[in-house]
Amino acid sequence: MRDWKSARIAQVTNSPASRQLADSIDQALGRESLRFDGPATETLPRAWDEADMVVSHLALGATTRLVAPLLDGKHTDPAVVVVDAAGRFAVPLVGGHVGGANALASAIAEALGGTPVLTTATDALGLQALDTMGWHHDGDVASVTRAILDGHPVLLDRTLGWPVPQIAPNVTDDAAEPVARVVVTDRTDPEPSGLPTVTLHPHSLVVGMGCNKGTDVDQLRELFERTLADAGLHPASVTAIVTHELKAGEIGLLQLTHQLGISLLSHTADELAAQQVPNPSGTVQEHVGTPSVAEAAVLAHGAQLVVPKHKSTDATCAVGRLPVRGLLHVVGLGPGARDLLTPRARTAVQQANLVVGYGPYVRQVRDLVAPGAKVHASKMGTEEERTALAIEAARAGARVALVCSGDPAIYAMASPVLEQGTAGIDVEVVPGVTAELAASAILGAPLGHDHATISLSDLHTSWQVIEQRLQSVAEGDLVVTLYNPRSRKRRMHLPRALEILGAHRPPTTPVAVVQQATRQRQKVITSTLADFQPEWVDMNSLVVVGSSTTRFVPTASGACIVTPRDYRWMPGAGGTPDESPGAAAVVADEP
Repeated sequence: MRDWKSARIAQVTNSPASRQLADSIDQALGRESLRFDGPATETLPRAWDEADMVVSHLALGATTRLVAPLLDGKHTDPAVVVVDAAGRFAVPLVGGHVGGANALASAIAEALGGTPVLTTATDALGLQALDTMGWHHDGDVASVTRAILDGHPVLLDRTLGWPVPQIAPNVTDDAAEPVARVVVTDRTDPEPSGLPTVTLHPHSLVVGMGCNKGTDVDQLRELFERTLADAGLHPASVTAIVTHELKAGEIGLLQLTHQLGISLLSHTADELAAQQVPNPSGTVQEHVGTPSVAEAAVLAHGAQLVVPKHKSTDATCAVGRLPVRGLLHVVGLGPGARDLLTPRARTAVQQANLVVGYGPYVRQVRDLVAPGAKVHASKMGTEEERTALAIEAARAGARVALVCSGDPAIYAMASPVLEQGTAGIDVEVVPGVTAELAASAILGAPLGHDHATISLSDLHTSWQVIEQRLQSVAEGDLVVTLYNPRSRKRRMHLPRALEILGAHRPPTTPVAVVQQATRQRQKVITSTLADFQPEWVDMNSLVVVGSSTTRFVPTASGACIVTPRDYRWMPGAGGTPDESPGAAAVVADEP
């Protein structure tokens, strides 16, 4: 699938309003598009020839008539998205999946506050399309997709074990009397079955290559393709070429990997010489310090040698299959509000075969879970069990999303996952908006200067250590956010924390409690160190205690809490915005 973030995007405009909207799209996408302005009968065909993706500011009908004679095939045509004059709708017209038009329309609509009009059936039904999985595909996409949409049993053949995004409830590895199949393989042609078939080629192979100095790219490519073809392996499954470090700068190898769109990786002579290869060479040993390059590079990369060394007059080639690695996303869902869920977190949940988490957090995103995906929701206190379940499912070849609130690395599930051991799987920590940041935004800017975060729970940290940390924060005059401030059993920790902090800052220091930040039952109480009541706090709360410089600042909607950055123009700092050169350019996160 074409990616709009790296594609050449052209915008076709023919009026001042459309040019202004095109500027807004460029700004929102962070891209500078090619511009074709003027008579559409001339500019749109030019854009079609020169760009990977075209955004048309013409009417849908006019765009359709102009592109119809230009259509050739979905794998070669540029994507076309039509945007209305008000920017309310973005309509993919050509190349919805393969061309990336659906993704581009969604990005434009989100940026403009509009609506993407997606008419492809899988998108309308919330299903994973077979041609948007990120792997090369071939076969009868139309017939297999039709079977999926009609609810017929479809066999998912994952003999190699590679994880795939959740497709649909009726696509299973044990489908009875299937009418179609999806095969995940690195082979060119799967075993015939008589069923309509789509083949997905995972990135499961590495190719080891060695060559004489100055070997031409055409000769290298011929050997590369012949070696794979003789073994019945598909080149789209090759994720890298591996070689000796002395060959990492070979122009021919660099050109070949550039043509193929894959990486060129290298290993040292010692790493290669340590491998037990079936076809060692004394001549190679004399020249590069190891008896093998192609075969040894495959083994040094951790792959299983599946095609031994093939040779041409100037090069060698071998193929290895990488071990299957499951995928575990540790997903931060943010503080609770859906519009604070990041796009990356949303995708991780939507594509998961299994979603695991604490019950309330799973319910928070239950509507995003793909049809047919499994869900494991458990209660508080079962974190170790949840983590083990997620890791084992990923090891078995599943695509797993382990969800938690806020950010996974802040008092959440990232550290227990990584501590428990993740050998054999890939782990991606998907960051989220933390409860602390949400609470700070609700209160104003209490974290505007140096600050600390401390949990008052002594389940995993002794109270003695917590007191020492509170003492250090108090002496350092840092703003502090207190997580897990109070529970039914822990009633004295918060008063003691406030006592320690209060010994080093004035009684007028702002203190606030934010309950259920960004959620429907959100509640905010602001006070001072002298007047704050711990009884206002529960386990769904965060407590923010200011530093000696934190203060209440009046606004049109009431007082907010601010910890100044001590810019020269701030009140009391010897100036005003008008008196400070460049003050208008100061940004909130400027160091």
